[in-house]
Amino acid sequence: MQRTIISACGLITAATLCGGPPASVVAPTPTELDVINVTATRLDQQVFTVPYTVHVIDRAEMLGRRAVRTLPDALSETPGVMVQRTSYGQASPFLRGFTGFRTLMLIDGIRLNNAVFRDGPNQYWGTVDPFAVERIEVVMGPASVLYGSDAVGGTLNAISPTVPFLLGPEARRIRTSANYRYATAERSHVARAGFSTGLTTGVGISGGITRKEFADLRGGGALGVQPGTGYSERAGDVKLRARLRPGLELVAAYQRMDQDDVPRTHATVAAQSFAGTARGSDLVRDLDQHRELAYLQAVLRDPMPWLAHARVSFSWHRQAEEQNRVRANGRREAAGFVDDQYGLLLSFETAAARFGTLSYGLEYYHDRVSSSATDAAPGAAPRVLARGPVADDARYGLLGVYLQDQFRLRDRLEVTAGLRFSRAAARATEVDPDPTDAVPFGALDRTAEALTSSLRLRLDATRTWKIFGGVSQGFRAPNLSDYTSFELARSGERETPAPDLQPETHVSFEIGTKARIQLLRTELHATFFHTTVEDQITRFPTGRLIRGEREVTRANTGDGFTRGAEVGATVKLGRGWSLIGNFAWLKGEVDTYVGDERRREPASRIQPVTMLAGPRWRSRDGRFWAEATGRFARRQDRLSPGDIADTQRIPPGGTPGYAVYSVRGGWSVNSSLTLAVAVENVLDEDYRVHGSGLNEPGLNGIMSVRLDL
Repeated sequence: MQRTIISACGLITAATLCGGPPASVVAPTPTELDVINVTATRLDQQVFTVPYTVHVIDRAEMLGRRAVRTLPDALSETPGVMVQRTSYGQASPFLRGFTGFRTLMLIDGIRLNNAVFRDGPNQYWGTVDPFAVERIEVVMGPASVLYGSDAVGGTLNAISPTVPFLLGPEARRIRTSANYRYATAERSHVARAGFSTGLTTGVGISGGITRKEFADLRGGGALGVQPGTGYSERAGDVKLRARLRPGLELVAAYQRMDQDDVPRTHATVAAQSFAGTARGSDLVRDLDQHRELAYLQAVLRDPMPWLAHARVSFSWHRQAEEQNRVRANGRREAAGFVDDQYGLLLSFETAAARFGTLSYGLEYYHDRVSSSATDAAPGAAPRVLARGPVADDARYGLLGVYLQDQFRLRDRLEVTAGLRFSRAAARATEVDPDPTDAVPFGALDRTAEALTSSLRLRLDATRTWKIFGGVSQGFRAPNLSDYTSFELARSGERETPAPDLQPETHVSFEIGTKARIQLLRTELHATFFHTTVEDQITRFPTGRLIRGEREVTRANTGDGFTRGAEVGATVKLGRGWSLIGNFAWLKGEVDTYVGDERRREPASRIQPVTMLAGPRWRSRDGRFWAEATGRFARRQDRLSPGDIADTQRIPPGGTPGYAVYSVRGGWSVNSSLTLAVAVENVLDEDYRVHGSGLNEPGLNGIMSVRLDL
C-alpha cells in the first residue's frame, strides 16, 4: 500500500516510499497527517493521533527536495531543532535545548548512543549516511520509558529502506540506481550507487555505496573561502529480508561509514574570526571517524492468539575515532578509542479488549571499550600514554525493562501510560590518565538505577481537532565519558575524571494541539512544554592547569529548566500552491559554578527564536515543483558562563541573528530520471548558527540527479 510521509505539523514535503515515483521526486501536497509513525509509542499509529510532538522526514525530503549533505542537516528546518556545526563534517542537533548524550538516536530501533558519547555537541549523528535511510522519525521531549537513558531532549529513529518482496519473473531482476549531487559553496561531489534484487521467492536484498568529497567551504559576504574545512567520507550498506513463512520475517543488515581527516577548524590557526571570535592556536586538529553496524532481527506477526507482534534483535555496533593534534609548539598528540557495543532487544505487543494495547519488552547493551594515546615532543619519538580520552579496558552495561499501556478511558479520551526500570553499570581498570602525577584515580565500579514513568493523554475534541499533553520523565545514567573523560572540552579546557556521579533526572510537562481547519484549508500544530532539570551533570573549573589548559571536571550541580513553544502551519491556496511556516521559542536556565559561586545562569547554547516561511507549488501531475523559503533567527545574547568562555565559537556578546532565503525546484523527467536544483542563501548572507565553529555556506547552487534503471 502506498503511503505519504510528512511531518507532524504538515511542514515537510515528502514522496511515496513504496511505489510510485522514485525517491527523489519531491514536493507532493504537504498537508497530510496520516503518516504511520512507530517510534513515539512503539505502535503503528497516525501522527495525527500520537500524543506527542512528532516529525517524520522521508527520503524524498532529504535527498530530493533539499539534497542534504548529512543526516543532521535534514533536521535544520524542523521547529524546535537547532543544528550546531563544530566543523563542516561535525554537526550536532539540539532538540529542545539538549544535544549530545541528552538526545538519543536509533538506527532501526538500535541505539547509536554508546558508553563514550560526549557532553555537548558531538559528531556521531553525522556518521549515519542519509542514503541508507528511508525516513527519520523524531519524537520531541523525553521518551525514557520506551528507550531508556539519554532520551531527554528528543529521540530520533533512522529507519533504513524496506527491501521489497517481488514475485514471478521480476523477482530476480537487478534494479540499480545512481545519485549525484554537486554544490558550488564547497565544490563538493557526492555520488551514490545502489541496487536491489530478489534472490529467490520471499528473499530480497538491497544496498549501495556512497562517496563524498568536500573542498573548503565558502562563507557568505566578504568572508570568502574558509580554509581548512574540507574533508572526505565513504559509506556502504546492505540489507537482506527473508520471509521464512507467513507471519515470520528475518532481516539482516550491515552499515559502515568512514570519515577521513575532518578538521576542527575553529581550534586551529586556519580559523577565521567572525564578529570578534578568537582564532585557535593548533597547527592541526583532525578527526578520523569509523562506524559499523550489523544486526539480525526476527519479526513475528500474530504468532499466538494473545500476541499481535514480536521482535527479537541481536546487534553489534562499533564506534572508533582518532584525534590528531599538533600544538603551536609542534608537539603532536594522538588519542582515540574503540567501542564495541553488543545489543539484545525483545519487544512485544498485545491487544486486549479489557486492557487496551500493551507494549512491553527488554533491552540490554554491553559496551567494551579500549582507549589509547601518544604524545611526542618535536623531533622526539612518540610516548605511549596510560590511556586515551576515556578509561582503557572498560565495560559498560545498560539494562531496561518497560511496559506501556494505551487504552480508551472515555470515547474521546485516550490514555498512554508507561513505566521502565533501568540499570547501568560501569567498570574500568585503567582510569588514571597519568599514574606518575600526584593526583591518583583508582579503578571504577559504579551502578545507577532508576524507575521512569510517563502519562500522556489525547482528547478528540472533534474529528479534526486533537488536544494532547502529559508528563514524561527523562533519565540519563552517567556513562564512561562522564566518569572517566580526559580530553579537550570547550576552547582551552581539559576535562578530568569524575567517578562519583549520580543519574540525571528530567520531567517534562507538555500540552499541544493538532488541527485540520477545513474552512481555512489549514493544518496547524502548536505545543508548549516545560522541562525541569535535576542533578544535571555539568562541568566546572577546578582552578588548576593541565598541560597549559584549564582543568574542568564534572558534578551533579545542574538544577534548572527549559521551556518553549513550537508552532507550525500549512495553508492550501489552490492550483497546487500552499504556504508553510513554523516558529520556535526556547528559554533555559541551570545552576552553574561561576568561580567558587553556584548560581542560576542561562543554559548553554540555547536556540534563539527561529522562524521559517514560504510558498510551495506542485503541478497537478506531480512532475514539477518549486518553492521559496526564508529562515530567520534572532540574535542570541543569553549566554552561559561556558558560552562566554567559548571564544572560538561564540562571538563576544552573542551570536548575531540572520535571514536566509532559498529557492528550489525539480522536474521528474520520466519514471527513471529526476532532476532538482536549488539556490540557497540567495543574498549571500554571512552567518553562523549559534554555538558553531564555522560559518554556514554563502550563495550556494546545488544540483542533484537521480537515475533508476
